[in-house]
Amino acid sequence: MSVHLVVGLGNPGRDCEQNRHNVGFMVVDALAHAHGFSDGRAKYGGLFSRGILADRDVALLKPSTFMNLSGESVQAAAAWLKVAPREIIVVHDELDLPWKTVRLKLGGGHAGHNGLRSVIQCLGSAEFVRLRVGIGRPPASFRGEVSDWVLSNFDMGETADLGGVVDIAKETVVQVLRGGFEAATAQLHGLGAAKRPDEPTGREREK
Repeated sequence: MSVHLVVGLGNPGRDCEQNRHNVGFMVVDALAHAHGFSDGRAKYGGLFSRGILADRDVALLKPSTFMNLSGESVQAAAAWLKVAPREIIVVHDELDLPWKTVRLKLGGGHAGHNGLRSVIQCLGSAEFVRLRVGIGRPPASFRGEVSDWVLSNFDMGETADLGGVVDIAKETVVQVLRGGFEAATAQLHGLGAAKRPDEPTGREREK
């Protein structure tokens, strides 16, 4: 049975737990809790656990290297597990998607995301699955840089919806593992479950 590696990107430390940049950690934590994985142990420069998910041998990883060096942890785990890039799912925040939008993507660039940049550099490949959780760009009223926005906590309104967004992302990972990338993408975009009521569907946004 081949192994699949699911990585959540974020920053370690209690003060970062509710940051927008840490939504990848949140999704991996939700997967671990829902599917009975043991608490992550320190390994490969991150918190690592392994179990069965969707009838597959799955490893969960939260790099502890801080976002900019995430790839070091991912590469170490992937090398030990002998996991090919296409068997890796990386869950991360996405500025260029509106809040509450969840999208799948295979390959591509890093769009300025330092965690993705590091993963691509360390793996020597961009051909891994990305599960992108939209956090939106800062509103005009926000005082600070984009980096301040991603490192700030979800506000009260976002926090009220956060559990639902994490659940959608968590179930999307399960669907990728169960039926493959293409089927999971069709299901996610077809349902439109992770969009605002006034937001176009995934396919409409692609046009």
